[in-house]
Amino acid sequence: MRDATVREEPRSGARSLDRIHRSILDRIGNTPLIELGAVVPGDCARILLKLESENPTGSMKDRMALAMVEAAERDGRLPARGAVVEYTGGSTGVSLAMVCAVKGHPLSIVTSDAFSAEKRGHTAALGADLTLVRSVDGGMDATLTRNMIDAAREIAERTGAFWTDQLRNADQLPAYHAMGEEIWEQTGGSVDAFVQSVGTAASVRGVAETLHRHRADVRCVAVEPAESAVLSGGPAGAHRIEGVGAGFVVPLWDPDAVDEIAAVSTGEAMDAARRLAATEGLFGGTSTGANLTAAIAVGRRLGPGATVVTILCDSGMKYLSTALFGGAEQAP
Repeated sequence: MRDATVREEPRSGARSLDRIHRSILDRIGNTPLIELGAVVPGDCARILLKLESENPTGSMKDRMALAMVEAAERDGRLPARGAVVEYTGGSTGVSLAMVCAVKGHPLSIVTSDAFSAEKRGHTAALGADLTLVRSVDGGMDATLTRNMIDAAREIAERTGAFWTDQLRNADQLPAYHAMGEEIWEQTGGSVDAFVQSVGTAASVRGVAETLHRHRADVRCVAVEPAESAVLSGGPAGAHRIEGVGAGFVVPLWDPDAVDEIAAVSTGEAMDAARRLAATEGLFGGTSTGANLTAAIAVGRRLGPGATVVTILCDSGMKYLSTALFGGAEQAP
């Protein structure tokens, strides 16, 4: 009989394959850093990309979904087999659907046609019940966000489900503190700047808090859509950078955690994501493109001797039907 345990000699820096995991949830986190090459200009710092597409659903949101659910389980807000509800641009819904499927929690997700069909289909395939809130011309804006929040609140009040309420839920912060520790350890402390786009604001805040605890002069940059640059004091507007730019200052935003705010347009984000795929073979979505655009700008300021870390937030497989990769939707 063959040994069921897979063993092989790992390459330098690679994971050993000799562990049998209890569930798919054990595969969340500990994602690799990739040094970018051709996409980085010659006058730029070294740019390292945290490959969050290697999480089980292909998204960094697996980290926060698990953290929110397990915190609620521990303190009794979410009983065994208790129902969960959330509003989401898509990736959080997929991640919650995976976590709830493993843990046996029925899940209701409020989402919108503004977000990719791949995300909606993946969420439904994992067993969640979907409520769709219509957008105006497929754009993300403050009105859509608030309509989705209201729909999730109504479901929670009507059914008694536990509402993870991601924009207000600080239980996700420890998941991103852990990501910050991963980055610090993987770089051996040689990180000069960190760049991340703002959705709930938990990821940029959590990682920045951790890096600043290690070294106060690490420059942490928050990224928002140029069409809705509310963190920079601009007006709210519609954009198509999925999963970020709620259109108002989100509750978990802490300006003291970051050193600057960068605004990136939908067009810039899409162009950067396409270049990343075509030149590096790294397949990310629109928020990843926004991160890369801002990281290169920061890297050019810091120069070739510095190291900038940013995030590949999720897999480009989630966006094949959209304008990002030539789908039916019209580009901005």
